[in-house]
Amino acid sequence: MKPTTRGTLAAVVTGVAAAAAAVGAAAVPAAAAGTVPVPVPLDGVSKSLNTEVPRLGMELPLLTPGAPEGPRYVEGRLLPDRLLPQVPLSGGLPGLDLRAPLPHLLGDRFDHVGVDAPASDLRTLAPGLSVDAPLTAPDPRHFGLPGLKQPGAGVLAPVVQTVAGGDLGAGPGL
Repeated sequence: MKPTTRGTLAAVVTGVAAAAAAVGAAAVPAAAAGTVPVPVPLDGVSKSLNTEVPRLGMELPLLTPGAPEGPRYVEGRLLPDRLLPQVPLSGGLPGLDLRAPLPHLLGDRFDHVGVDAPASDLRTLAPGLSVDAPLTAPDPRHFGLPGLKQPGAGVLAPVVQTVAGGDLGAGPGL
């Protein structure tokens, strides 16, 4: 291999490694947090109207799909149990942080009323399907032919688990 080819190949590999490291470093904090903060800038409205306006911030969840549990093979059935497996999803409920001014009727001072509902974890399982064929397993007493039976079908119910919380409060200042 010529020295110029080696140099070009080394430069390309170094560039690809640097780009992959930069993308990986940028993606880690958002994925580790589970939510993405979304500030709502209302300072311009406050300055243009010369009054206090609400302060608002939100947290949006990042959904992460999990690995579904594969079909289970059951003795005596032709089709596996949980033919269409349930897919787990993890994420969060959106969070909200709101502080709104509560003006005094007499005077220029403001108090505030606030709502703080932090993002909370959410775990779900998508619905699944379990089907059974109308035939039994091969029977040696009938020369290896399957017998007839009632077909079966069942829907696996979806699951949602979360614990949500929040605060509603009022106090002096904004």
